[in-house]
Amino acid sequence: MSETHPPYPLPRGTLPGAPPPELPEVLPPPAPGPRRPDQRQSLIRRAGGALIAAVLVLAKFGKAALLLIPKAKFLTTAGSMLVSVAAYALIWGWKFGAVFVALLFIHEIGHVIQLRREGVKASAPMFIPFLGAFVAMKELPKDAGAEARVGLAGPVLGSLGCLIPVALWLATGNDFWQAAAFVGIFLNLFNLLPILPLDGGRAMAALSSWIWAIGFVLFLGLLVVFPSPVLILIVLLGGMETWRRWKQRKSPEAQEYNRVSRGTRVAVAVVYLGLVVALGAGLELTHLERTLSDV
Repeated sequence: MSETHPPYPLPRGTLPGAPPPELPEVLPPPAPGPRRPDQRQSLIRRAGGALIAAVLVLAKFGKAALLLIPKAKFLTTAGSMLVSVAAYALIWGWKFGAVFVALLFIHEIGHVIQLRREGVKASAPMFIPFLGAFVAMKELPKDAGAEARVGLAGPVLGSLGCLIPVALWLATGNDFWQAAAFVGIFLNLFNLLPILPLDGGRAMAALSSWIWAIGFVLFLGLLVVFPSPVLILIVLLGGMETWRRWKQRKSPEAQEYNRVSRGTRVAVAVVYLGLVVALGAGLELTHLERTLSDV
């Protein structure tokens, strides 16, 4: 009987005639999957889509955007107000920041209203965190009387604005509104110091240039007692402006500018002194004593 051999090699130790071993199943190679798109091409497509969308939006609303350009002054003022509120909120909280900026806004609007009444072109109020706010005049008032009225208009309207937190304090008894009223009153009283470029210094333009020199010396003493970057800035600006006006005081243009009627001088003096007395009494009324538990 002839011996048959399997057509495949047997593993070592396998007897002839034994059933063939199971062979491992050979799987076919996997089909190639979808090709992953290049990341750069994906970004280009997205950027291109965003650009096309932006062009379509501009094409559709471009006319409306042009109509909004005259509102840029309002947007600038509102933006600077929001930045100031956020800056003050970092230290004293958003509630104080919002109230303080609102009181500043009322003060500056007083200047804007009077500037328009005097026929003087000026910018919208601009706010600078921790420095306050300002209104830039694009031209000088016609005389020192007009400058004094513009200077006093801010503290007049600002003092009336302080009646809002005073009323809220009296109605609720909340110490926050008492403190807010105190800060607003102090703000307007501080601006009445007789030194340029503060409102009190502009009011003194209708009275006597000698008051500028007296106010400047007193302000230097205040700076020595209470050193502050804001006070240093006021001294520098006030010193330069006072010196410029003092040198030009005898020129024909300066004499014409400083020619003010007696009635205007009396009115400026009465309003100025009345504001100082009223705001001083307001400080005493709204002063809030701090105790160790408040610290």
